[in-house]
This record gives sequence, structure tokens and C-alpha cells, in this order.
Amino acid sequence: MNFRNHLTYPLVSIIIPTRTDATPNTFGWLLKSLLGIVILGLAFPTFADPSSSATSSTPIIKVAGNTNTLLDDVSSAITKITTSDLETAPKSKFDWTKQPPRTKGPRPGGFLLSPLPESVMVTVPAEIFGKTELSIYPKHYSLWDFVTQTERETKPVQPYAPFALQTTLAADINFNYLEEPGHEEDFFDPVKRIHLGDDFLLSFGGQFWYRYVNETDSRLNAAGRNNSYNLTRTRFHGDIWYQDKVRLFAEFLDARAWGYELTPGGGDRNHTDMLSLFADIKLAEAQGGKAYVRVGRQELTLGSQRLVSSLDWANTRRTFQGVKVFWNTPKFDISAFAVRPMITEVKKFDNWDKKRDFWGLWGTYKPKKGDAFDLYYMGLNNHNNKARGQAGLPGDAFIHTIGSRYVGVYQRFMYELEGMYQFGTHANQDISAGAVAVGGGYHIPLPFNPQFWLRYDYASGDDNLGVGGTRNTFNHLFPFGNYYMGWLDRVGRQNIHDLNAQFSFHPQRWLTFLSQYHRYYLASKTDFLYNAGGAATLRDPTGLSGSHVGDEIDFRFNIHVDRHQDVLVGYSKMWAGGFMKATRPGINPDLFYVQYNARF
Repeated sequence: MNFRNHLTYPLVSIIIPTRTDATPNTFGWLLKSLLGIVILGLAFPTFADPSSSATSSTPIIKVAGNTNTLLDDVSSAITKITTSDLETAPKSKFDWTKQPPRTKGPRPGGFLLSPLPESVMVTVPAEIFGKTELSIYPKHYSLWDFVTQTERETKPVQPYAPFALQTTLAADINFNYLEEPGHEEDFFDPVKRIHLGDDFLLSFGGQFWYRYVNETDSRLNAAGRNNSYNLTRTRFHGDIWYQDKVRLFAEFLDARAWGYELTPGGGDRNHTDMLSLFADIKLAEAQGGKAYVRVGRQELTLGSQRLVSSLDWANTRRTFQGVKVFWNTPKFDISAFAVRPMITEVKKFDNWDKKRDFWGLWGTYKPKKGDAFDLYYMGLNNHNNKARGQAGLPGDAFIHTIGSRYVGVYQRFMYELEGMYQFGTHANQDISAGAVAVGGGYHIPLPFNPQFWLRYDYASGDDNLGVGGTRNTFNHLFPFGNYYMGWLDRVGRQNIHDLNAQFSFHPQRWLTFLSQYHRYYLASKTDFLYNAGGAATLRDPTGLSGSHVGDEIDFRFNIHVDRHQDVLVGYSKMWAGGFMKATRPGINPDLFYVQYNARF
């Protein structure tokens, strides 16, 4: 007899009493609601477990003929099954072939495409490359392939990005291919996807990196002091699944720095802590996707990462603590979260920031391969009395952000458009601010995979800072600022115009060269210049210093050693514009770094 061995029950409404004071605790309400979902999710397996029925050998158990998920109709008749049926029914093993599900990371702006097929490339004249026919890449996908002269007929398995920086969360790196017969073998396979019986799956992984940094005129300091230092980061994680229903994930972090001539940055050190520590519980399965609730310490990476990112450039990465519900299907991704950012405490275990609440709803529609449309709302409540409003009056900041984004590819053209608007309160002022990012790129049909982008980024500033009843300075929340606004970290997405260009090519499949040029102008000449962390750094309240901040170039060269190792070399330089010359005379910062990265 065929029957289902469990049921999924629809959610019921939960009514939570609201506060009766003048300021409702929105974050608390959201957190309680999401926790209610968690409790129900935990209860489902208990309700649905046939073994929890009466212990008699002959009772009748009522089981629906069809699974009743959150989005399915309840239309089937009730089937009578006795416990003897349960004992004689064959028990099928859980199919791990395509499980557990993994969330693919969102496509950032300025993305790169794989090399074009030979059939669409332009024939190169003989005087340029010494031959009339197109020169094809040797089939070396890593420096190790090149050294050992290993030519591959097909692209190797690459669970990690072939680049030293990777915003994909460790929890989302996909090793499902190990279930396929004849898969490409690796030295670290024995610590991946360890089957504990038929229903449990255990995996381990980790990362180590070392970065040497040399900064000239570091952080725009008035004395023009330089700064050379070293960074190391060690991560190790364990991941266990019970089928595709329950997951426990824990990731250790140790980030250290030494050799500083200036005070270490806030994202440089965090000794012996937990980067992630969460549980996932499956709630439902519908429309080809699965819905989960995640509870605990977790990283967030949303959309373009202009507003929310795990920030892999920082030695510590960025993490939050709270609850997230997410549902991913081939066409739609939806997530809702209520979290608090973690406060990094170098020699203590980190704790969440009780003075900052962050929540949101994010949806993504994928009309075709390579294209995505984002629509989102997020709220940030800084109830720490640090906002300064009209006449310098201190108070809290309550920021609402709504936005949308479309990113895609048409033939060899790449494009992106994102708009964001903010409203709320900042101490005794209302907020009205916005930001726009637009870009277009082209994949040139020539050898070495050349691609270029032209982009424009804008974020509003305030012409009357601290005066009047409205504040117009945009708040960039928790961004991956370096990726978009320059790797010197001197410019953030606040009060800025950024005209920028990007060019990239691959001299070999395992070599990536990236260059960017930025020309910065203040959106408001009387507002501050804000850095990548959102801190106000330089200002001329009269506006007489003009708006031209300066020009920056960034070069990055990545060597993909093998599946597990990369070496990144970078150089950035800024030439001061009129504003910086007036507010910080003689300062022209530059940055050089070398990074070695190993993952398993």
C-alpha cells in the first residue's frame, strides 16, 4: 500500500499583544512572529510522526492521500492505515543526489562573463598574434595545470569561485556533485558529505588567508602618516543535515592583525569567535522550491550587495543574529528577516547590538537565465541616541529603505539599474534621501575575454546639514562598499557622484586582470565626505572648496593556483581634487596589497 509517512500542516495565525506605549517595538513584534513560525516548524515533525500515535498494534491512523503543503489544495479522501501496514511497508532511503538545497549567490553589478565560444569571436589579423586563425586558450584552468601541463577536455569542478575574494557564504558552497558516480576526485573529499546512516549528512570546511598591506597617507590622516600591517584570517565550519528537514551549521573565526603604525581598523581583528551559528528548519515545499526558517547567528548577502553584504574584504566579515525565513524556487526567491548586527569585541565573544534593529522583506524574480529583478523593503532602527538632527539635537534614527533592481544580459551586452529611496526620522528631522546606480557593459568578442563597464553611482547629500526639518543624506546601511566605490575605502555611497569605468581580461584562464577608474564629486558641497564605513571624514561647511573629491584607479591581478588556492595582488591610487586639496592639503593616498587565500 502506498502512503505518505508524514504530513505538512498549514500555518495558523498567531496574535501577539502589542505595546501600549507611544513607540511600538516593531523589531520585537517581527522577531516574535518569526519565532512563532519556528515553533510551529519544530512541531510539524512531531504532529506528523506516526510513531507518536497510540502504542496499540491495531489502531487506525488517518493519512491524507496527497501531501498538504502550504500551497497545495486539500482535496483527497482519507485513507485508513493500520500500524501493521507501517511495519510491513518498505522503507526507502533518502535520496541525497540533489540534496541538500543550496542558495546561489546574487549577481553583483559589474559582473564578468565566461569566455565566448570560438564561433562568435572576431578573427585576429596575423600581424597581431602571429597567425591567421584564432589563438585558443590552452586548456589549463589553474596555475597547477600550467605547471604540470595538464590539459583538460572539460571545465573542472569549481565549488569555490576562482578568485581570492568570495562573497558566497560558506553555508551555500555546493558539493552535491560528490554524489555523482565518476566525479572528479579531490584530496579533501573525505571531509565532505560524510553519510551517517541513511538520513544524516556531515561536512567540514574552512579557509585561511594572509594579506600584507601598505598604505600611503593612510585614512586621509592630516599628518600624512603611512601604515604597513599584516592580516590573517582562519575559518572552520561544521555542517550537519537531517535529510533536507533540519540543519545545524557552525563556523569558527579567528582574525588577527599586527605591525600597525596606526590604530587597527574595526574590521581587522576578532580573536576566537563564532562567525555563524544557526539552525535551519524546513517549513514547506512548493512550486519547485523549499521554504526554511533560519535561527541564530548568520551572514546576509542581498541583491547587488550595495546595501547588505557579508563584506568579504574585511578581515572579520560581517554577521547578524536573529531570524530569517526564505523560500527559493527556479523563478522566485523570497526572504524575510529580523536581526541585529553583531558588535565585534576583539578579545571577547561578540554580542548583538541591542541598540540597532534591522528587518526586511526581499523578493527576486528571475525571468530568464542571467536576468533578475529585485524588489525590497528594509527597516533600520538605531535607538542609540547617536543621531544628530536640527541644531545638533541628539536622538534616534529610524530609516526605511525601499528599492528595486534589474540586472541582465542581452547577447554580448550587460546592464544594471537600481534605485533606492529612504524615509523615516533622524532625531528631530524627517528623512528624504535616495540613491541610483546604473551601468552598461560589453563582452568584446576577442581573445583573452575582454569586457568593459561604464557606470554611474549617485547617493544624495544634504545642502543644509543640521538645518531645517528634513535630512537628505543617504544611509548605505551594511554595504560591500569597496567593490563599487573603490578599494581605498575613502569614499562611501553617501553624498556622492561616482563616474566610473571597469575593464577586465584573462591572459590565461587562470589569470584575471581587473582595472577600475573613479571620478568622485560631492552631491552637496556643504555635506561631509563619507568613507566606506559610513563615517563622516572631511567637510567644508561653506562649500567654497568645491565638489571634486578626486580621481582613483584600482588594479587587481588574481592568480588561480588550483581549486583551493588563489593569490591576489592589488594597487590603488587617488589623486586629490579641489575639495580634498583644500580640506586635507598634500594628501594623495595609495594602497598596495598581496593576499594568499586557501580554502577546503
